[in-house]
Formats: sequence, structure tokens, C-alpha cells
Amino acid sequence: MTPTNDYLFKRIFGQLGNEEITKGLVSSIIRKEIKSISLDGNTILAKDLVTDKLGVLDIKVKFETNVVCDIEMQLENQKDLDKRIMYYWSKMYSNEIKEGEKYPVLKKAIVIVIAKFEMKEFKEIPKFHTEWIIQEKDYRKTILTDILEIHIIELPKLEKMVRQGEILEEDKKLALWSKFLLNPESVEEKDMKENKDIKKAKEELDKIKQDEYEKRLAELRQKKIWDDEARKAFLYEEGLEKGREETQKIKEEYEKRLVQGKIEIAKKMLKSGFLMEDIIKITELSQEEIEKIKF
Repeated sequence: MTPTNDYLFKRIFGQLGNEEITKGLVSSIIRKEIKSISLDGNTILAKDLVTDKLGVLDIKVKFETNVVCDIEMQLENQKDLDKRIMYYWSKMYSNEIKEGEKYPVLKKAIVIVIAKFEMKEFKEIPKFHTEWIIQEKDYRKTILTDILEIHIIELPKLEKMVRQGEILEEDKKLALWSKFLLNPESVEEKDMKENKDIKKAKEELDKIKQDEYEKRLAELRQKKIWDDEARKAFLYEEGLEKGREETQKIKEEYEKRLVQGKIEIAKKMLKSGFLMEDIIKITELSQEEIEKIKF
């Protein structure tokens, strides 16, 4: 029952009435104070939690400045995650303009991905929070436009930096949020005094835990996640086993052809009158094997 369960994440941060909680989290990520936000308020259907129909449980937010933002808890490093992020951004951005409207109506679109894993694509980047914009290749200070902004938070990196005491002052609020996301029970009274939005989020989670229906929904979602992981692990092991079998077949076939090739060479050498010791040396066949070829 931690908010890294994407159902609980959406339930806490995407529920109408929880705007202050979401505003606190987003402000800590983009490092800008947001005055107010609105949530799309889409409800989650119980039957969709155990099927593939649900897809990604993202949260759509709009700031008071009409900036649109998509927030997602990403549980595993899926293939083409970078392309999916760009697709979300492009859809969100293009949806802001209606037919007949002019381009100036378009506002900034922000995508926030909170990853429960370290991205192998970023292994050379020590920082836990990467921010992506459009800038000129050689003149990095020149930005084409500020309409695109992507934030990727790698929670394991952040947790590691917190343990090592390497968190910058500007990231302390986000570090507290990570503490709540990874282990809500580790949030102390002093943390909640320091950040009242985290206190509200903790209270919301406690309320969900006490509601048998919502608790069951969270468990169903977690079971779906575990089942998917188990299925992938099984398919991976099955693939490895098949790979080993195919490798063994190829090895045996190679060795068979190699011996056959040596025999053919030995036959020709015998016909040409080569000495036995020379044939053994060149073909690496035993004398017994060569003797059999004679007959």
C-alpha cells in the first residue's frame, strides 16, 4: 500500500478535492510555485484494474496560467519509453488548439514521469532529476521555445542521494515527497510539519487504507502488476531455455560438420600418400579414426 502503486498514486494525486496535494508535488518537481491547479477528475473503473484496458494511470493537470501537465508513475522501464513520453506530450500540446484557432493560443505542455527504477539510458547521468527542453545543438543557452518541458525523476537515485546526504537545498521538498512515495510509514511528524501537503497526502492514504472497497481496488491493481511481472519473468526464462536448446543444437551440428570436414581432408591426404603422423598433426584426428577411413 505505497503510492508507487499507480492506482494509489492516481487516487491520491488525481482525485478531485486533492488539488493542494498535487500542487505541492508538482511545485517541488518543476521548482516553481503554482498558485492553483485543476484536475481532470477521471474516475477509475474497478473492472479495468485487472485488465489491459486501463493502460497508463496518468494524471492530467492544468495550472492557473493554462499550462497543461501530465504526471505518471512509471513502474518498469518499458521499451520505447522515450517515444511514448513524446507522444503524450505532442497529444497534450496539440489538443490545446481547436480548429480555426491561431497558434498563439497554444500554451506550454509539461510531462512528469516518476520512475520506480533507474533508467539504463541515463546511467552516465548521476543526477536523479533530469529536465529536457529544446535547445540549439552547439549553442546550448539558445532555446528554440519553452513550450516543451519534460521532467524524469528516478526514485532509486533520489533515495540513494538522500541516504548519502547529497541532496541540494532546492531538492529537499522533492526528497520529502520521495520518502512518502517509497515508504509512507517512514514519514515523521517533523516531515509533515515541514510540508503540510505531505501531511494531507498521508491522511488521504490512511483514509484509503481504512476503506475496504478502495483497499481492495489497490490490492487488485498490485496483483495485476505482480502477475504481469511473473508472466514476463516466465517468458524470459522460457526464452532463455529455448535459446540454450538452440545453441546446443547449433554446437552439435557445428562439431559434426567439423569432424566430417577433417575426415574429408584425411581421405585426400591418404590418397596423396601422406605419412600417418602428418595426417594426425594436421587433422587432429586420432590414429584409430584415420585407420577406420582406410576401410
